[in-house]
Amino acid sequence: MPTSRKMKYISAITAISLAASTPSYHGSDAFVPSAHTTTFRKISPQIDDVGRDRILTSRRNKPYRRICPCTSALYASSMPPFSEGPSRKSKSSSSLNGSSGNNDEKDSNTPASLRQLTLYNSLTRTKTPFVPQSSPRVTMYTCGPTVYDSAHVGNFRAFLTYDVLKRVLSYLGYDVDHVCNLTDVDDKIIKRCDREGVSLLELTRKFERKFFDDLEALNIVKARVYPRATDNIDEMAELIIDLEGNGLAYQSDEGSWYFYVSKKEGYGTRLVQLDPDQLKKGASVDTGGGGAQRGGMDADEYDAEKEGVRDFCLWKAYKPEFDREDAIWDPAVESEGGEKRRIGRGRPGWHLECSAMARKYLGDTIDLHAGGIDLKFPHHENEIAQSEGANCAPFCNCWVHNGFVNIGDEKMSKSKGNFLTLRGACPTSDDVRAYRYLVVSSQYRNPLSFTDAALGAAKGALKRLDRVKVMLGDALSQGGDDSNYADGGESDIVATVERELANFEVAIADDLSMPRASASLFSIVKSAEKEFKRVAKAAKDSDGDENDIVPPLDLLGLASVQKALDKMDEVFGIYYDVPKAKGEELDDGSASDDEDDASVPQDVMDLVTQRSAAKDVKDWELADSLRSKISELGFSVKDVKGGDPIVSKV
Repeated sequence: MPTSRKMKYISAITAISLAASTPSYHGSDAFVPSAHTTTFRKISPQIDDVGRDRILTSRRNKPYRRICPCTSALYASSMPPFSEGPSRKSKSSSSLNGSSGNNDEKDSNTPASLRQLTLYNSLTRTKTPFVPQSSPRVTMYTCGPTVYDSAHVGNFRAFLTYDVLKRVLSYLGYDVDHVCNLTDVDDKIIKRCDREGVSLLELTRKFERKFFDDLEALNIVKARVYPRATDNIDEMAELIIDLEGNGLAYQSDEGSWYFYVSKKEGYGTRLVQLDPDQLKKGASVDTGGGGAQRGGMDADEYDAEKEGVRDFCLWKAYKPEFDREDAIWDPAVESEGGEKRRIGRGRPGWHLECSAMARKYLGDTIDLHAGGIDLKFPHHENEIAQSEGANCAPFCNCWVHNGFVNIGDEKMSKSKGNFLTLRGACPTSDDVRAYRYLVVSSQYRNPLSFTDAALGAAKGALKRLDRVKVMLGDALSQGGDDSNYADGGESDIVATVERELANFEVAIADDLSMPRASASLFSIVKSAEKEFKRVAKAAKDSDGDENDIVPPLDLLGLASVQKALDKMDEVFGIYYDVPKAKGEELDDGSASDDEDDASVPQDVMDLVTQRSAAKDVKDWELADSLRSKISELGFSVKDVKGGDPIVSKV
């Protein structure tokens, strides 16, 4: 029997209870919440800066003792921000991409120059002021894609939500250090590799490239780093050993590692309210959004030899009938005495990678974690259990979850067959920008219906914004005396701009209230439109009479509109040129290297598959809509009775 299963496990008797005025703790080697605790080994992370990347040397080189309240909830859901661990420096100068570098000398309180941001925290289930551990630096971890297929527009709502959050934080003066993982090994990836006869590397790199192309098309500010699961196997093995040392992990007889759910107090209640007695293997859990990203059955919970029905998999032992040699590892963890211990041949469970990567790149406790609402359970609850169980410190102080994108009344998902890839749903550059505006102007926590009408309305809004932007550029580039006022007095436009810009800043600081921010944006746009109409009407009324003096444009007011639009676009990110997708025709009319004229792009084939599924359930409206999208992409589809449809280039 493994050592961890022989250990006498003593749970904390008293959970930590702290008043709202309790200060944060930074860099302390020991924090003792009560006398009723269990002492375990705690491994301190040693992190060096090498250029822009922080690399983990060895978490086991300099072990020290810590008093750890292992199985108790580390802090109540209403507890104020708690932080612990080494301060880190970032050499990135971009406030969207990393901190400015002098955080060790800054006080942990938010400087007066920073505007207060409130966010709906899924941990407390209320809107609360956001207080980072080492302001102005904000550590932010987000769940990235599983790169076995193209991401769909529902997935990109999450990535656009991360983008708005980062942009707002930067606008308000914070330095965001963002890490987003790439899951490049799991059951679905292995099955697709086998089906297509390709290597793990070939498949995952292909869809990584597509993912980054789509991020660029949507004008999403990149994270500092996108670590792959397969590049962080050693860190995951170390986390398993730390969990075992704290009595929270065990190895089954066939070699897989599991998390002891029954020994982690508060499991399943931090982000969701679950009845532990009703949690059965394979049962579907309602997280408030209509289902789980990977379906009711967690793909990692597949071993009948685990001790508890709720225990989830940390490490899957090698199974020759299923696994592949290019998706198997045998990591060794070096102990403080220099001895190496292997956890056995296998591959990581789905949940483990996020805990390991967050710890490696951002430390034991992070400020922000974001993801779709469907990830609350089991994924994010499992992250909390793993990270706090291994690190003996709170994992994350603020959790942000976005709502689903729906097709009709159903959540968009690959398992339902109703998903649309970005290029499939948005075949033109205007469509892509419109989708960005549709998402970023919505309330991120509410469901979002993706329909042709909604996308059309967003395109109309963008055309109006683009038209005013061009008119402003033309008017201001013609020069003239910018002291011109509308009526020879103070500019009403300037007053409107100042008022609405203030309203915009209040809105974005209030839980990313982007609908209100959009209202302020269009109030400013309307003031410019009225000015252009005023002068145009006066010119028309004069009918070319030289004796009639046409009043000049309020150039000072229009200049303030132009500056305000540029300022607001730091958050909206809608004024940009969409790059061509790989495989589209190049400027010289030639085709790209990886796709000739005879091939059918994957985006088109995805639409064909979705259309067939819609026809099977007699959803003729959706089928017709998908056919139209296929036509917009330059292809036709012909149905064949009893066979697959024929797709050809128009």
